[in-house]
Amino acid sequence: MIRLGAGRLDRVVAVGAHCDDIAIGAGGTLLTLCLARPGIRVDALVLSGGGGEREQEERAALAAFCPGADLRLTVLKLPDGRLPSHWGEAKDAVEELRAQTEPDLVLAPRTDDAHQDHRGLAKLVRTAFRDHLVLGYEIVKWDGDLGRPSGYQPLSAEVAEEKVRLLQEHYPSQRHRPWYDREAFLGLARIRGIECHARYAEAFAVTKLTLDLGE
Repeated sequence: MIRLGAGRLDRVVAVGAHCDDIAIGAGGTLLTLCLARPGIRVDALVLSGGGGEREQEERAALAAFCPGADLRLTVLKLPDGRLPSHWGEAKDAVEELRAQTEPDLVLAPRTDDAHQDHRGLAKLVRTAFRDHLVLGYEIVKWDGDLGRPSGYQPLSAEVAEEKVRLLQEHYPSQRHRPWYDREAFLGLARIRGIECHARYAEAFAVTKLTLDLGE
């Protein structure tokens, strides 16, 4: 197992099609980053859920997942499941985000995610952030679209447990869903941990990576 760092991280972008996507897919990674780098800037964009209960959940959740960070969150009101018909609005939002920051790392959905909103956002992000390290997070769901990831962020047992606790605490609107439980979240993290010789991990798709091994 080869371990390569990304150098010093001062700015991170995290994007999601829906409230809770970022936390489910990369909540442990955000916790790990923010605990290690107090004051890190996190620019977050969520395309749907604005103006209601879901936005309130998201703001409280991401504040908890990014302790000590300079968090800047935008939650839009695009309709859930309709991103293709609102492509222009979504593209404008991603381009506006790109104009506001020069991140060291971008956390986004996978380009091969089965959900059309996730997949569409992933394509927009990789067009706007062409010269950046983009890690595509995974979200377990009934589609059965989990693949073979190429990047891993090991999580300590404490961080893995805290991720699950925060998901349960901050998204009460999702607790009725049959897949939204401790076993699902910790189970996937355990499997990804096995794959990278750790107890727990979050896994990512890396579509393009430029190495600079001479410095």
